[in-house]
Amino acid sequence: MRRLALVAVVVLALAGCAAQTPAAQTAATGDVLRGSITVFAAASLTATFTRLADDFEAQHPGAKIELNFAGSSDLVTQITEGAPADVFASADTKNMAKLTDAALNDGDPVDFATNTLEIAVPPGNPAGIEDFADLAGSGVKLVVCAPAVPCGAATVAVETATGVTLSPISEEASVTDVLGKVTSGEADAGLVYVTDVKSAGEAVEGIEFDESGEAVNTYPIVALGDSASPEIARAFVDFVAGAAGRKVLSAAGFGAP
Repeated sequence: MRRLALVAVVVLALAGCAAQTPAAQTAATGDVLRGSITVFAAASLTATFTRLADDFEAQHPGAKIELNFAGSSDLVTQITEGAPADVFASADTKNMAKLTDAALNDGDPVDFATNTLEIAVPPGNPAGIEDFADLAGSGVKLVVCAPAVPCGAATVAVETATGVTLSPISEEASVTDVLGKVTSGEADAGLVYVTDVKSAGEAVEGIEFDESGEAVNTYPIVALGDSASPEIARAFVDFVAGAAGRKVLSAAGFGAP
């Protein structure tokens, strides 16, 4: 009888294991996130979000993060026209409002960082740029972001506040394109973010200017309502806005929201 009782206990234990759902089994290992999401993020977030995606995947081996970087205005247009995305991180609140006005968000956007403009010049500063007003000088080859892009809107705000009218040789679709014009030597100067100058290292020199405080960009992030993996989308938003994200963003030069 004792042997029969032992066999019965073993059979019941095995039955209990077999009855566990995959989610329950995953929970036993400490992680329930399985699947992939696509994150649409502002170009100025390229380095930080690449790092954060890697860190998130390391914490959640069953989750996969795909990243798509471009100007915020281009990204929100793509999303509203049906491009498959699970999370949107904008470099300003204006473009995020376009998404929420279209009711494409899952929950309220969360502000997670701030950024300000800085002048980027080639090493040695051949045009002798010293301040914002110098960018309007005769013969200065200046590159800025297009006004529809957050860094371009910030540029316009500084122009308005200072009364300085700029005459750029080109207006780019993203801040990384502006930086590329400077690093390639095609421009004497470009208006980019503080974080872009920092990430460029020795490829450019940065010139701070007091008037940059006239246009501080706030970065919001939100999960999207039609995400196929809403749990992962919301978890990534929380990760970016939480302590882990704050550490990486601060190290890159972003300000707190």
